[in-house]
Amino acid sequence: MPRSRTSAAPEAPTRVTISHVAERAGVSPTTVSHVLSRKRVVGEATRTTVLEAIRELGYRPNHVARNLRTRQSHMLAVVVPDITNPFYAVLTRGLADAVDAAGYGTVVCNTDGQHDRERRLFEDVMDRGVDGIVFASGEIANEISFGPADQSTPIVCIGEQLDHPMCDAVIPDDGAGSREAAAFLAARGYSRIAMIQGPPRYGTQRTAGFRAAMQADKRRVPAKHLVRGDWTRRGGYEAMQALMALPQRPDAVFCANDLMAIGALDVAHELGLRVPDDVAVVGFDDVDAATIVTPQLTTVRNPAYEVGSAAGDLVLSRITGRYAGAGRTVVLPCSLVERGTA
Repeated sequence: MPRSRTSAAPEAPTRVTISHVAERAGVSPTTVSHVLSRKRVVGEATRTTVLEAIRELGYRPNHVARNLRTRQSHMLAVVVPDITNPFYAVLTRGLADAVDAAGYGTVVCNTDGQHDRERRLFEDVMDRGVDGIVFASGEIANEISFGPADQSTPIVCIGEQLDHPMCDAVIPDDGAGSREAAAFLAARGYSRIAMIQGPPRYGTQRTAGFRAAMQADKRRVPAKHLVRGDWTRRGGYEAMQALMALPQRPDAVFCANDLMAIGALDVAHELGLRVPDDVAVVGFDDVDAATIVTPQLTTVRNPAYEVGSAAGDLVLSRITGRYAGAGRTVVLPCSLVERGTA
């Protein structure tokens, strides 16, 4: 009976290293490193030869090894409450575009707007050694404590300053934008102006701006005209249902974000109400969907892309050592965009 032959296990493929590239190109590993990093001048002919060797061998840099050497991950974390909200998608795009040219990537952490999850995710990305954090979620900034090892991680907070030695802030002027929106409704002659707010502890400046405009116009806003949503279209729909069920309906509704405003429009359409003749609706953020609904949504433009871009510039300036001073605050204006719903 013939003996069965066992074939040898296949050898694991060898990872292509800088040394392999250097050998193929006939240069030193240091020269290959200079071509990859672009930190030293390398002759064009040599650079072309090295790049051709890289292509032929299929070399890919070992980022893990590089990170161990430099103690940098070249990754930034952005913590947001709802990745499906178009505002945060645009903000993240602005951040990514601002840091991409410097060789930094972004990882997005979604908190679902949950207070405990926000705190846990913030602490988790801090522990994972990212080079910087952009915190765009919630109102928990002053509740976070930092150990000595945390003091060197640059942080940018969206919406408020943080008690941290390397924290900067990008603040859209929500209060001024909300005041402008509410004053606009008052000037249009609407007499019963209500507001769909965000959840408790969130969007406080938008509520404050609305109240300030009502007080300046010597208007009293009944408690029943201040209802809460959860930032979603469904949340706005349910809040608008409650307002429209009142014995005396509001004739104008300011919503703390556009998704809730679109939900409010859904209710108005279902009830056969004419917008803005029977009820006016104003949103906040000016997401792309604001121009898709009918009528197009009057809203406050919150410059999401510029917010993300400014956050990227701030965090990069600290990572690269271009800035090491006290916390900076960049305030970006929010302005009313008049369309068809008010």
